[in-house]
Amino acid sequence: MRKECGLSLRELSERTGFSISFLSLVERGRSSLALTSLYKLARALGTEVGAFFPAAPDGHPLPHVSRASEASEIAISGSRRTYKLLSGRAPDRVLEPLLVTVEPVEEVEEPYSHEGEEFAYVLFGELIFVVDGAEHRLGEGDSIHFRSTLPHSVHNDTDEPVHALWVLTPRLI
Repeated sequence: MRKECGLSLRELSERTGFSISFLSLVERGRSSLALTSLYKLARALGTEVGAFFPAAPDGHPLPHVSRASEASEIAISGSRRTYKLLSGRAPDRVLEPLLVTVEPVEEVEEPYSHEGEEFAYVLFGELIFVVDGAEHRLGEGDSIHFRSTLPHSVHNDTDEPVHALWVLTPRLI
């Protein structure tokens, strides 16, 4: 995609703030980007995050049933998260429902923002959401809903993975 846009690694590095060596590793499949980095990369390339994922042929109108046995997970290295897609792919859908597993991690991600809004409901465990500088610790059964244009980050400072239902816009794919 970088080459299609006529950009060198150096130019993309300048637009994103990522090192040339890191971008080269990503292009060769030797390193992966966190979801926050995917947003930054998409903006630098003038596209949406969904452009990085292959589209599944699913032009069927609602309703769509997702089965537990269907393989629909996206693991993004660096973010210590796994995203299980809970809805079919179609161009006319607005919401992105996900089952997100957030592994424990010591370092806190940098806050980021993007278009849309997010809703998260903690199913198991405890997460810290920092939205517009305010920290919100959520436990099982707690939820949060905010505009994604506000700088935000998520952190699991416990020793156990956290499972949460996440609904966001715009769609990842």
